[in-house]
Amino acid sequence: MDFQLSEEQLMVKDMLRNFVDKEIIPNIQEWDEQGHFEPAILKKLAELGMMGTCIPEAYGGSGMDYNTLAIACEELERGDTAYRTAVSVHTGLNSMTLLQWGTEEQKMRILAPQAKGEKVGAFGLTEPDAGSDVAAMKSTAVKEGDHYILNGSKTWISLCDYADHFLVFAYTDKEKGHNGISAFVVDREMEGFSSKAIKGKLGIRAGNTGEIFFDHVKVPKENLIGEEGEGFKIAMSALDNGRFTVAAGACGLIMASLEESVKYCNERKTFGKEIGKHQLVQQMIANMEAGLQMSRLLVYKAGTLKNQGKRNTRETSLAKWQACNFANEAANDAVQIHGAYGYSNEYPVERFLRNSKAPVIYEGTREIHTIMQARYVLGYNQDKPLRKMLPAWFGEEAKV
Repeated sequence: MDFQLSEEQLMVKDMLRNFVDKEIIPNIQEWDEQGHFEPAILKKLAELGMMGTCIPEAYGGSGMDYNTLAIACEELERGDTAYRTAVSVHTGLNSMTLLQWGTEEQKMRILAPQAKGEKVGAFGLTEPDAGSDVAAMKSTAVKEGDHYILNGSKTWISLCDYADHFLVFAYTDKEKGHNGISAFVVDREMEGFSSKAIKGKLGIRAGNTGEIFFDHVKVPKENLIGEEGEGFKIAMSALDNGRFTVAAGACGLIMASLEESVKYCNERKTFGKEIGKHQLVQQMIANMEAGLQMSRLLVYKAGTLKNQGKRNTRETSLAKWQACNFANEAANDAVQIHGAYGYSNEYPVERFLRNSKAPVIYEGTREIHTIMQARYVLGYNQDKPLRKMLPAWFGEEAKV
């Protein structure tokens, strides 16, 4: 594996770093305090070609490799978790899943507008009584002629009030358990669809998160993704994509915590010297750097497997689990380094700490990933080939 970033990857990294410094960081404290999600950020990312980073040009995307998507997510989360989350949901959970499972007609009709940023995609799997236990979902889709009648609700849905397309999952045959779940694309404009934002979140306050409801929504059969009963497989493959972007974003939060801490260490003095010269502060800085480098390696390994069109459930799970843990620890240490100032919003580290908690929970809690990794080592888990794999990157060999 070549760890040297390609010219294209360096260009994306520099471009998004400048974008974040100009468009997000100067505004994010106010947006966070107000609980305001700024949709103009997504429009500007679309203009930069970042709403379809790794989607082939034939479907409206930029045709870059999956590790370039990781670099983009890292830089966006350096600004704030809310906007990395938006890209993760739109690209990772939705668009990449349509690329993997959609028909040619669906890719041109649904995926292409999303890759261009003309439409925004979201993902609906979690329900009030169904999180880690996907089979506990209550949403149903009953076939009637050329449509499915969808009823139910989903919760903790990112971009609930802004997305145009929702990739959702519902039972078409409850008696079959996991094998009775199917996947559909629901359009916001369909009659019977509604959404409601959730207020009072601990973190990611600048993100739009909430509930979506289906009251006898008529979904045309052309919006069935994959085949009936493949919904669980599709959802799990979607999580391989989403978790990859979450892990990459966690690297950005570690980086932000490290950058702010180094800056403060060189400014603040105690006992007659800069606090960065105290060994226990150096220990925290060193741990952040180690966490950042190890997390990147795990993310790039998963991304390289994606580039090769290989299944990466185990590797992506490990990257998500560890990177999010490291990010939570880095943000906590950043607050500690800042002392009392870290407990106020005068410095961004308190926001980092609040934001760092959600990724430890969503898209597989750290407990779920702990169990997954143990079961792989013990031989209880063995990944089986899927009917469809995420297409390999057909461009020049990845340089990461």
